[in-house]
Amino acid sequence: MTRPTALIDLLQDVWASLDSLLVNLNEPQWKTMTECPGWTVQDTLAHLVSSELGLHGEPPTKHRATNLTHVKNPIGEFNEHEIDARRSCTGAEVFAEWQAIEAKRRHTFATANDDYFAREMMTPTGPGTFADFLHIRVMDAWVHEQDMRRTLRQPGNEGGPAAEHSIGRFARSLPMVVGKRASAPDGSTVSINITGPVMRTFHIATNAGKAAHVDAAANPVCTIALDSNTYLALCCGRQSYESGDARVAFTGDAALGERIMTGFNVMI
Repeated sequence: MTRPTALIDLLQDVWASLDSLLVNLNEPQWKTMTECPGWTVQDTLAHLVSSELGLHGEPPTKHRATNLTHVKNPIGEFNEHEIDARRSCTGAEVFAEWQAIEAKRRHTFATANDDYFAREMMTPTGPGTFADFLHIRVMDAWVHEQDMRRTLRQPGNEGGPAAEHSIGRFARSLPMVVGKRASAPDGSTVSINITGPVMRTFHIATNAGKAAHVDAAANPVCTIALDSNTYLALCCGRQSYESGDARVAFTGDAALGERIMTGFNVMI
């Protein structure tokens, strides 16, 4: 297989952006709650630490969290054990652990042969290779970077290749949102115009009970306009859409637009 150089570069660019954000945080900043239920800035980084440790072949913690009230699935439970194991640490200690595993992962990416990336594994979206999993790793790292930046009110890395990659990944769920959740009329097309920092337009057509991406829409029944930061916060469930949200504009069938936005969370 071809070495996934572009994905490796995207992931490492996110890591570098994270490092620049986190290196000078004080302890109150580390302990600031994010929009992820139960997670502080420190907890969010601990999640990234444990993910990379696992991919590097390190065994999971034997620690068991006692509060799992916000956990919804086995992956979430695994994450919570790893995060809770580090809650007695300072933010600086977790950051040091992050820097250590980041250095190891960078070395692996620089020295591994093609077989490393071609090996088969189970990913969150089903069976695949490690190269396939890198698509998700880029998205996960960038989303959590933005979680921390929103909480800390230190915006950055909102546009560019990693952001564009992640918004593109989220768009794969739009047919389900438009067709199944919002019940768009058969034979109709919905356009979603993302206005920046990532600028994209997606068209979702419903035909014979199935919704799919199409290249163009001559007469969409509804057009939804929102910026990519709002798109991210809503589709990842960090924030919930409420009718009248000034960040979201509808043209055409506003009732359909409202149904689409109400069901926009795809990160459950």
